Amino acid sequence: MDQFKHIDVQGAQALLEGGKARMVDIRDPQSFQVAHPLSAIHLTNDTIVAFMDEVEFEQPILVMCYHGISSQGAAQYLANQGFEEVYSVDGGFEAWRRAELPIQGEL
Repeated sequence: MDQFKHIDVQGAQALLEGGKARMVDIRDPQSFQVAHPLSAIHLTNDTIVAFMDEVEFEQPILVMCYHGISSQGAAQYLANQGFEEVYSVDGGFEAWRRAELPIQGEL
Protein backbone atom coordinates (compact mmCIF):
# COMPACT_ATOMS: atom_id res chain seq x y z
CA MET A 1 0.00 0.00 0.00
CA ASP A 2 1.40 3.36 -1.02
CA GLN A 3 1.61 6.06 1.58
CA PHE A 4 0.96 9.74 1.29
CA LYS A 5 3.76 12.25 1.83
CA HIS A 6 3.98 15.37 3.97
CA ILE A 7 4.64 18.79 2.46
CA ASP A 8 4.93 22.25 3.98
CA VAL A 9 2.87 25.18 2.69
CA GLN A 10 5.77 26.65 0.71
CA GLY A 11 6.36 23.32 -1.02
CA ALA A 12 2.64 23.01 -1.73
CA GLN A 13 2.54 26.50 -3.26
CA ALA A 14 5.58 25.65 -5.41
CA LEU A 15 3.81 22.52 -6.73
CA LEU A 16 0.69 24.55 -7.50
CA GLU A 17 2.76 27.17 -9.32
CA GLY A 18 4.24 24.36 -11.40
CA GLY A 19 0.75 23.93 -12.83
CA LYS A 20 0.25 20.20 -12.41
CA ALA A 21 -0.88 19.76 -8.79
CA ARG A 22 -4.46 20.01 -7.51
CA MET A 23 -5.31 21.31 -4.03
CA VAL A 24 -8.29 19.90 -2.16
CA ASP A 25 -9.63 21.45 1.03
CA ILE A 26 -11.56 19.11 3.33
CA ARG A 27 -12.66 21.68 5.91
CA ASP A 28 -16.35 22.25 6.62
CA PRO A 29 -18.41 24.13 3.99
CA GLN A 30 -18.69 27.32 6.06
CA SER A 31 -14.94 27.60 6.60
CA PHE A 32 -14.24 26.85 2.95
CA GLN A 33 -16.72 29.50 1.84
CA VAL A 34 -15.19 32.17 4.09
CA ALA A 35 -11.65 31.60 2.78
CA HIS A 36 -9.60 28.89 1.08
CA PRO A 37 -6.38 28.60 -0.89
CA LEU A 38 -6.68 30.02 -4.38
CA SER A 39 -7.66 27.25 -6.84
CA ALA A 40 -8.56 24.79 -4.04
CA ILE A 41 -11.43 22.39 -4.62
CA HIS A 42 -13.79 21.70 -1.73
CA LEU A 43 -13.60 17.94 -1.26
CA THR A 44 -16.55 16.39 0.59
CA ASN A 45 -18.30 13.04 0.62
CA ASP A 46 -20.59 14.49 -2.07
CA THR A 47 -17.80 15.69 -4.39
CA ILE A 48 -15.14 13.00 -4.02
CA VAL A 49 -16.47 10.68 -6.75
CA ALA A 50 -16.55 13.48 -9.34
CA PHE A 51 -13.09 14.63 -8.22
CA MET A 52 -11.63 11.14 -8.57
CA ASP A 53 -13.17 10.82 -12.05
CA GLU A 54 -11.62 14.05 -13.31
CA VAL A 55 -8.10 13.84 -11.85
CA GLU A 56 -5.35 11.69 -13.34
CA PHE A 57 -3.79 9.11 -11.01
CA GLU A 58 -0.34 10.56 -11.77
CA GLN A 59 -1.37 14.14 -10.92
CA PRO A 60 -0.03 15.41 -7.57
CA ILE A 61 -2.81 16.02 -5.04
CA LEU A 62 -2.40 18.32 -2.05
CA VAL A 63 -4.84 17.71 0.82
CA MET A 64 -5.52 20.54 3.27
CA CYS A 65 -7.56 20.72 6.47
CA TYR A 66 -7.49 23.13 9.42
CA HIS A 67 -4.15 22.22 11.03
CA GLY A 68 -2.75 19.30 9.03
CA ILE A 69 -4.20 16.45 11.12
CA SER A 70 -7.45 15.39 9.39
CA SER A 71 -5.82 15.80 5.98
CA GLN A 72 -3.58 12.82 6.74
CA GLY A 73 -6.52 10.39 6.78
CA ALA A 74 -7.95 11.87 3.58
CA ALA A 75 -4.52 11.75 1.92
CA GLN A 76 -4.11 8.10 2.88
CA TYR A 77 -7.57 7.34 1.47
CA LEU A 78 -6.64 8.92 -1.88
CA ALA A 79 -3.32 7.02 -1.90
CA ASN A 80 -5.26 3.81 -1.23
CA GLN A 81 -7.49 4.60 -4.25
CA GLY A 82 -4.42 4.50 -6.49
CA PHE A 83 -3.33 8.13 -6.67
CA GLU A 84 0.45 8.04 -6.96
CA GLU A 85 1.52 11.40 -5.51
CA VAL A 86 -0.60 12.51 -2.55
CA TYR A 87 0.50 15.05 0.04
CA SER A 88 -0.90 16.15 3.38
CA VAL A 89 -0.20 19.86 3.81
CA ASP A 90 1.51 20.26 7.18
CA GLY A 91 -0.05 22.98 9.32
CA GLY A 92 -3.16 23.10 7.13
CA PHE A 93 -5.02 26.28 6.31
CA GLU A 94 -3.73 28.00 9.46
CA ALA A 95 -0.13 27.62 8.26
CA TRP A 96 -1.16 28.68 4.74
CA ARG A 97 -2.79 31.83 6.12
CA ARG A 98 0.16 32.63 8.42
CA ALA A 99 2.54 32.30 5.46
CA GLU A 100 0.36 34.83 3.60
CA LEU A 101 -0.04 32.57 0.60
CA PRO A 102 -2.81 33.31 -1.95
CA ILE A 103 -6.36 32.82 -0.70
CA GLN A 104 -9.79 33.38 -2.10
CA GLY A 105 -12.22 34.98 0.32
CA GLU A 106 -11.82 37.19 3.34
CA LEU A 107 -10.35 36.63 6.76
